[in-house]
Amino acid sequence: MATRRSTRERGGYQIAFGVRAPVVRGRVDELRRVLEGMAVWEDGGARGPFSGLARVHFARLLLLEDIQDLDGRLIPASLVLESEVDSPLGRHVDELVETEGATLDAAFGLCEGYPTAPGPAERKAYLLAHRLRPQARYVNAVGRTLEQIQREEELRQAIEGFLDAHRDELPDDARGTRAAVQRFVREEPSLAWARGRAPAPPPAWRLREKLHAVAIPAALLVATPVVVVGLPIAAAMLRYREVRDPATHIRPDAEHVRRLTAIEDFAAQNQYSAMGFVKRGRFRRELTRVVLFATDYAARHVFRRADLAGIKTIHFARWTVLDDHRRAIFTSNYDGSHENYMDDFVDKIAWALNSSFSHAVNWPRTRFLFFDGARREEEFKDYQRLHQIPTQVWYSAYATLSALNLDNTAKIRSGLFGDMSEAEAAAWLRRL
Repeated sequence: MATRRSTRERGGYQIAFGVRAPVVRGRVDELRRVLEGMAVWEDGGARGPFSGLARVHFARLLLLEDIQDLDGRLIPASLVLESEVDSPLGRHVDELVETEGATLDAAFGLCEGYPTAPGPAERKAYLLAHRLRPQARYVNAVGRTLEQIQREEELRQAIEGFLDAHRDELPDDARGTRAAVQRFVREEPSLAWARGRAPAPPPAWRLREKLHAVAIPAALLVATPVVVVGLPIAAAMLRYREVRDPATHIRPDAEHVRRLTAIEDFAAQNQYSAMGFVKRGRFRRELTRVVLFATDYAARHVFRRADLAGIKTIHFARWTVLDDHRRAIFTSNYDGSHENYMDDFVDKIAWALNSSFSHAVNWPRTRFLFFDGARREEEFKDYQRLHQIPTQVWYSAYATLSALNLDNTAKIRSGLFGDMSEAEAAAWLRRL
């Protein structure tokens, strides 16, 4: 049975919070051991830091190891924190530095400039000074807060418990059974919140999103003459580079793959983190900026309702450029196995993968940005495993629930009241 708590629901929207800080030289091995000691991977998901935080959907800590760039210059190791949280951001950061102070001290305490005797204020100042912002991000269902997810799962369980307990007393028809469920929900005080619709994000935020959705196409319309002239030139420059850029097929080391698979498939969801160098030259850097800007726009205004161009298993994803545009990191939280995740990419959105990642060194050879590339399945799968890096610490607030589960429970709630035909009521009951 659902626990008794406030019936007031808060509307909100999801925010990507990120931090990156350089590790103190000589303490990389120590930090790696600290991170590996924080997470406990077991059936049902990862257990460890961040579980005491409200409004956090997903969070991770990962170490970016020392590496040399394409010109042989050292990029020192750094620690990355990422969290997918409900608004407002300030509330999350305040809670993070208070509740997870010991975690932050243990990890970022091995990073340059971290305060020696930190309190909440010092931790907050450090995190905000090292803020890492993504260039593009995807949210499975914009505005579906953690509170909504948890409550709607409670509703599903409560209704199923009612149906199981009263199976012999229920009417034979679907509408009658649904009416019995409605009476149960109306009479159960702890489910008072379920009698209304899920709250929407704040009006000010929705207005900003609508203005952004309109402003970008309007700006492109104004710039149409420039685009018409410049597009053929850009296409020719791109094709010239595609033909000449190396696309070496390198297979990942078996031990590297073993380390990655050791932290996968403990729950309904998995984590993914991958790093790659951006190809040399201003043309590739600028095209990367354009592509990520377009990716972010599409994720915000087109693929915003539990469907990323046909893929419905990704909860959150983000693309972040690092080190003066020398490399980029992609992270995601997704359902199912790694192999199925990659198959979905190849089968459904290879064109989108190519547009986002073909600017990375040794990406399978593409043609006019969108074609071939990830369609070279063996090369693509080897490439992504080769560039995947371990996510040492990972947290999910609902690790046993898939994105389809969340969508289903949301539809159970939205269909609880209101008129339905017998067929519609039967379809609604099948969601239980």
